[in-house]
Amino acid sequence: MNRKTFAACVTACAVMITDVPVQAAEVNVFLSGAARRAYDTLAPQFERASGHKLVTTSDLPPALVRKMDAGEPFDVMILSYDVAGLIKDGKLAANSRTVLGRAGVGIAVPKGAPKPKFGTVEEFKQSLLNAKAIATSGEGSSGRYVASLLDRLGIADQVRPKIKTGAAGTSALLVSRGEVDFAVSGLPPLVGTPNIEWLGLIPDELQSWVVFTGAVNVKAKEPEAGRALLNFLTTPAAVAVFKENGLEPSP
Repeated sequence: MNRKTFAACVTACAVMITDVPVQAAEVNVFLSGAARRAYDTLAPQFERASGHKLVTTSDLPPALVRKMDAGEPFDVMILSYDVAGLIKDGKLAANSRTVLGRAGVGIAVPKGAPKPKFGTVEEFKQSLLNAKAIATSGEGSSGRYVASLLDRLGIADQVRPKIKTGAAGTSALLVSRGEVDFAVSGLPPLVGTPNIEWLGLIPDELQSWVVFTGAVNVKAKEPEAGRALLNFLTTPAAVAVFKENGLEPSP
């Protein structure tokens, strides 16, 4: 074995033992704000284990899709809805779709505030009508669903003027500060904000589970490192972190 071959063998063995790539990559991630808290815990772990560096842009899903459509570079997209449609449109790589978990729509109130009734469809409807102010995620996945639900319940005209929303994280702040009676939202964007009490999910007849998924950009500069990140986010340890932050494993 010549010296050149020996050196290559040593390098390969080191990679297998440490699981650190020979050349670290900078991975650009577009991330739904609802997944930010869990991701912030997991990202440093991935960087230590892989040697890669993550550069993350966090926003509401529609804003991230607009950035993609405008040609802004990224390697991985993680959204609070199913990326299958974006894959079908040829924007994200086939066979890279990765399911990270799901979250149902529920009710949260400022800690110590009166608790609205929402155990039945009629109770939920009346609580919406009786509220003075309601928080939703707006352009976020649950916010868009709530908007459609108001139409379905026939109370959009009465309730829509009461809704307060804004950029990613706004609904949690509105509840925490007591600026709304309650929020109708998924749990993940509320976790970690003080002075919030999660009451539970809306009735099954009205429920819509928000699936969190990720995929690799078809124009990714670092597709393999991007796939490595998505694989890391599905490990048992990562699933446990997502669960702690309000995201249930998908059935």
